[in-house]
Amino acid sequence: MTDRHGAGTAPSPAPPAARLSPALAAARLSAALLAVALPVVAGCGQGGEAGRTPPPLPAASATGDSGGTGAGTETAPDGAATAVAPARPRTLVRGLSVPWAIAFLPGGDALVTERESARLLRITPGGRVREAGVIEGVSAGGEGGLLGVAVSPRYATDRHVFVYLTSGGDNRIVRYRYDGRLSERRVIVTGIPKGAVHNGGRLAFGPDGYLYASTGETGERGMAQDRNVLGGKILRMTADGRPAPGNPFGTLVWSYGHRNVQGLAWDERGHMYATEFGQNTYDEINLVEKGRDYGWPEVEGVGGRPEYADPLLTWSTDQASPSGLAYARGALWAAALRGERLWRVPVDGSGRAGRPTALYDGEYGRLRAVAAAPDGTLWVSTSNRDGRGSPRNGDDRILLVPAAVPPS
Repeated sequence: MTDRHGAGTAPSPAPPAARLSPALAAARLSAALLAVALPVVAGCGQGGEAGRTPPPLPAASATGDSGGTGAGTETAPDGAATAVAPARPRTLVRGLSVPWAIAFLPGGDALVTERESARLLRITPGGRVREAGVIEGVSAGGEGGLLGVAVSPRYATDRHVFVYLTSGGDNRIVRYRYDGRLSERRVIVTGIPKGAVHNGGRLAFGPDGYLYASTGETGERGMAQDRNVLGGKILRMTADGRPAPGNPFGTLVWSYGHRNVQGLAWDERGHMYATEFGQNTYDEINLVEKGRDYGWPEVEGVGGRPEYADPLLTWSTDQASPSGLAYARGALWAAALRGERLWRVPVDGSGRAGRPTALYDGEYGRLRAVAAAPDGTLWVSTSNRDGRGSPRNGDDRILLVPAAVPPS
């Protein structure tokens, strides 16, 4: 079974922390939010036959569309065009093997997972790479392997890091102590369904201090609507893997009706967003809310049915196959696999999405992870060695996208 997104190789309220959570800290990198974004333009079909995609602005390349500045444009409420896109990315690291996820340690170094090799890497802002360890029990195959990674918001005191991996029998979440080496391995969640496709795998701490995980429905469509099964969901948990206080159903499940969520991010107001693979018609960015049903498999795209949450934004599947997601500088940044571009989507204070801009279209191939670094840059990983891309000299790599403005 293969996935038309080309997402992988075909089969063969919490206690106060001592510091801000990584999600909230990243959100506050923005020096200033943009003016209120343009309202989205909704389609008028039923049952998933409608999109909700404002016409994108002209794609901004790394060489730029005007004068070689590398800047894109955004239409402000007064109709004026303003430069918003960052300058040319630079390659920070080369020669990686399907870097799947990126999470930052307090000092600015990043932990990066490699899906196929099961290596957890530590990469400095200067591009130095060293192996933090090889994760035990990973069974890589299809779209499974070593996937997400997250750093505890209390890392200064507990030294905990978390990984999401595919084992021989399931997908699971494992906690380690990391103080220069990995130790004190503890499996905190088991029984997440695994498959050749749609394994989910994203991990992130929310501004509430709890750990969120995305899971896929493994190609078994009905699983997404079954609240007693962990597949096709967004999960919310404590650092010990227990259901977090306030979860809507008394279980790990935070939201359901998902096909294959690949990216999670929060803005500084606490709005939660997720990127999601559609099937044949629409990929999505959703505003994720407690206990909501996001419609899969009954709806793909905008259904206009009150029992299901409609997406904020949709794309045709050839434009996106959105994977990693970050929030910085008043916008969401979504890495596209099949679309081979970085999408910038402005959002306003109410969580509405404005007009998207495509950056670096086709210039770096498939893009998978995107993360906001403490210094205001964005780290973006390529995924050209995952069996669906066309590897280039030096792939896979981590790209560093400079900040458009200095961090606050």
